[in-house]
Amino acid sequence: MVVKSELEKLGLNYIYVNIGEANVTENLSDDQLKKLDYSLRRSGLELMDDKKSILVEKIKVAIIELVHYTDDQIKVNLSDYLSEKLNHNYTYLANLFSEVKGITIEKFFLTHKIEKVKELIVYDELTLSEIAYKMHYSSAAHLSNQFKKITGLTPSHFKDLKNKRRDTLENV
Repeated sequence: MVVKSELEKLGLNYIYVNIGEANVTENLSDDQLKKLDYSLRRSGLELMDDKKSILVEKIKVAIIELVHYTDDQIKVNLSDYLSEKLNHNYTYLANLFSEVKGITIEKFFLTHKIEKVKELIVYDELTLSEIAYKMHYSSAAHLSNQFKKITGLTPSHFKDLKNKRRDTLENV
């Protein structure tokens, strides 16, 4: 909504605006790009126009959508899923992501899975076994081991720490 609003304020027509991307109908002048970049930065967003940054952002968006906004389990492994969704060789995607973000795609994916698990633990509506099933872990023990490896805490200890706050998605 912020991006749509800023585009409209600048009198720019768009075809679509999705998470992480927008398609405008005309080519923008340098002045229009500067104004758009300035207005987006005021809102905490940034304009990306280099292809590598855009692709890394698409990888992040695909993983965030997969972990946080869908209950569907992917039918293939993560590498095949990303390759198919983004139309690039996974090795290229993995190398680019590591180069730009300083962590692997797998680490980013696992970190987001654990953040979702934290959310589900805090909501206190599901058992650990139900959370493991929902998050596509093979068992509650597997989830517990991975949770402890990433957070340093067991899920039950985390649950006891009611004042422990979750990281925002931007900080993961």
